[in-house]
Amino acid sequence: MRIGELAAVVGVTTRAVRHYHHLGLLPEPERRANGYREYGLRHAVVLARIRRLTELGLGLAEVRDVLADDAGKDLVEVLTELDEDLARQEEALRERRARLRTLLDAEGGVPVEGPVSPELAALFAGTAHLSDSPMAAKDREIIAFLETAMPAGAWEQMVSSIGEALGSPEAVARAGDAYALLDALEGADPGDPRVDEAARALADCIPPGLFPEAREIDQGDSFLRAFYDDLPPAQAEAVRRALRILAEERR
Repeated sequence: MRIGELAAVVGVTTRAVRHYHHLGLLPEPERRANGYREYGLRHAVVLARIRRLTELGLGLAEVRDVLADDAGKDLVEVLTELDEDLARQEEALRERRARLRTLLDAEGGVPVEGPVSPELAALFAGTAHLSDSPMAAKDREIIAFLETAMPAGAWEQMVSSIGEALGSPEAVARAGDAYALLDALEGADPGDPRVDEAARALADCIPPGLFPEAREIDQGDSFLRAFYDDLPPAQAEAVRRALRILAEERR
């Protein structure tokens, strides 16, 4: 058989046959006097086995290991490992689908910052009306980012603290007032007297669990510096002052 005939019989492409030759999976036949390769039945048997193994999900390196053992002992081991790996993938897919279903079924729908955890989606749903504020919308984006960036334990503490801080209609109303004061500073000068008012209002909304240590927390933190750089000057100054207020009150 010529290479094209071999490929057609087994149901692969001639390119695949040449690739298997290159990887050493399929022995190359000797060339005849006319220069053409002549494939025999043994080549077809090996090629068919390669196809079956790859269709089961084995990588070519695993196929090489299987073919190297004529007794087939390694094949059972490799297929068992493949079955276990597929089982793990199935479990991971079930977990992912469950998370997706939780998000899709959540009250208020999927947040624009999503996908996020069910806990954060519930938190956002309870304060959805605040997202009309540009500053509140920015906060939501940052909180969604932190869910990805923070260690699990620290993130759980943060969500718990925010949930406690916004656990009543009065607390949500205070947060809305603070956001309104910050929004009003968008084009203001950092020395505007309204900066102090906004800083005090913001400090009153920040839950203690977010910054438990009584220290100056607006210096040397690369994330906070990036956050400040993303804000208009007066809003950045209000946030700085709010954090200083918290640091002083918790000493």
